[in-house]
Amino acid sequence: MTPVVSIIMGSTSDLPVMEKAADLLNEMQIPFEINALSAHRTPKEVEDFAHGAQARGLKVIIAAAGMAAALPGVIAANTTLPVIGVPIKGSVLDGVDALYSIVQMPPGIPVATVAINGAMNAAILAVQMLALGDAEVAERLAAYKEGLKQKIVKANAELEAIKYPFKTN
Repeated sequence: MTPVVSIIMGSTSDLPVMEKAADLLNEMQIPFEINALSAHRTPKEVEDFAHGAQARGLKVIIAAAGMAAALPGVIAANTTLPVIGVPIKGSVLDGVDALYSIVQMPPGIPVATVAINGAMNAAILAVQMLALGDAEVAERLAAYKEGLKQKIVKANAELEAIKYPFKTN
């Protein structure tokens, strides 16, 4: 099975956050890989990864990084594949530094950026991209979104059943 999504993180300390992306991709039956690469400590490997990503069959890259958060931008600069950046909380600035670093890319080098520690949304965005060209993925995504809706419908019904003397609904 060839991966179509790559989850890259600057350090394995980001894994507890990025597992949410892996879990969602697994649930959606999307083949993926997970690797640790650092834009600062392994720059050659990052460049090689990005240059070879499309030839290996990858279609979307999810790149997580904290602090200076150069990894998503360096990958985006070296591939034409879509890159989704996940800023990681962990620095003294609670991830805001990573968010600014990832979202403020120069013209021509876009990185789609999700919320701080927003790995699950990064995976959903990757699935949405893949669903554009794959009807089976689109069906699984629609079922997933319907499941989200049903959770809220159920929660609302449960709230309706709660009684208070001054509650009007």
